[in-house]
Amino acid sequence: MNTTLSALSPFNRRPALWVACTLALAGAFAVGAQSTSASAKPAVAIKRDADPVHRGTIESASFSGVVKRVAPSVVKITTTTKAKKVAVNGQQFPGFDNPMFRQFFGGRLPEMQQPPQNGLGSGVIISADGFIATNNHVVQGADEVLVALDDGRELKAKVVGRDPQTDIAVIKVDATDLPAITFADSSKIEVGDRVLAIGNPFGIGETVTTGIVSAKGRRAGLGLDYEDFVQTDAAINPGNSGGALVDIEGRLIGINTAILSRSGGFQGVGLAVPANLVSQVADGLVKNGKVVRGYLGVGAQDLTPTLAESLGLDSRRGALVADVQPDSPAAKAGLKNGDVITALNGEKIDDANRLTFGVGAIAPGTKLTLDIIRDGETRKLTATAAERPGTNKRGPGGQSDEVAKNDEGVLNGVSVDDISPQMRQQLNLPARLKGAVITNVEADSAAAKAGLRPGDVILEINKQPVTSAHDAVKLSTAADSKKTLVRLYSRGNTLFVVVDESQNDKAAS
Repeated sequence: MNTTLSALSPFNRRPALWVACTLALAGAFAVGAQSTSASAKPAVAIKRDADPVHRGTIESASFSGVVKRVAPSVVKITTTTKAKKVAVNGQQFPGFDNPMFRQFFGGRLPEMQQPPQNGLGSGVIISADGFIATNNHVVQGADEVLVALDDGRELKAKVVGRDPQTDIAVIKVDATDLPAITFADSSKIEVGDRVLAIGNPFGIGETVTTGIVSAKGRRAGLGLDYEDFVQTDAAINPGNSGGALVDIEGRLIGINTAILSRSGGFQGVGLAVPANLVSQVADGLVKNGKVVRGYLGVGAQDLTPTLAESLGLDSRRGALVADVQPDSPAAKAGLKNGDVITALNGEKIDDANRLTFGVGAIAPGTKLTLDIIRDGETRKLTATAAERPGTNKRGPGGQSDEVAKNDEGVLNGVSVDDISPQMRQQLNLPARLKGAVITNVEADSAAAKAGLRPGDVILEINKQPVTSAHDAVKLSTAADSKKTLVRLYSRGNTLFVVVDESQNDKAAS
């Protein structure tokens, strides 16, 4: 039975996200790493220059001096993946899973020989004793990694550690007195600063391009858990991955990682992992073979103007808590859904990204002081950071005969249903999740404009819990305002949205 609260809303067309990845030849705010005290000795002897770049009058007509100084610190990386036997997937090769076919292979699917593969990328020497930073996707799965230095030497490298959450990896060559790059303080760069990108695009050899810092703190939706990219219009292409983005004084401000493109080629939007994040991740990888991050156990989102208005807030600054994991440090500290975190250990939290990065930079076992706003009142809570568990990516979000008696509710055009066992399995919903699953959203409705989609699960309406379709209908029709604060579980994430029926009323008039 399908319950109607008053077409799937179309997805917006977006540029394809292309990782500036390994070229196949065979066919924020420094965050995210385990924090160290000022007295702790870093695992990688990185050279640093924290002074901001000179921003005076443009004097030089050439960057040749900077390039000569920096180019030896950028290396070419060649990877080899050996030939492997892989089982044939019946879905990829229809007919191979036919019982008549399997009888020739003892009832099992046959195996095929995957040919060896080669790949190209770039890297940056970060210490004189042989540590090199690059992208995770450059060396992931490689059986052999070969580094070509600027002086003509080719050295075998071993992978020290990889961090898929930031797409940074560290490799090591057996050499000393290497020309290590100097790190700038990437938190001090400004939009408009001139930069150079150095790498090995398409394997043609070391190449230098120039541009400016186009944006900071960019979250591009590449699927990484920690995204705080420096955006640049300096040309970056396949093979540039892992190369250097430097300022006009030759100091590293980022590791070139990805491009956003509709064509697959460079179209003016390049992304680099900021140098501060690279140095902290590299230190964790060298010390532990992995990056140990703090964990609070909340799902948070940015405050939009409509969310801030609905919550009675004067400012959009802060991270809105949309989900608190059971038995997590956040739950033990007393955090609740709808709280707004405005500071972490005295440091201002402007948005959800800052919260994620701030907690991730804190070592497990560290005490956290949280400034929050709850129901208009400012409070302080104390939590103890745990170690972040492994990422568990989840997918999205018999029908009832009950139908709403009218269309006077505040979620007009939305149809909901109870969560049946079959639906829970089909939508890959967590076992503990309770609510009303959305089965249909009219395309021109206020709910569709707010982002509600079939498969989403309504958890709360105006901060009142929803455990069934009946609850959703009741709370929708009982609302005394045209603006409704809805808490959703959508495609593995929990978030708040505001559905504004008054906009439809204006359009109709």
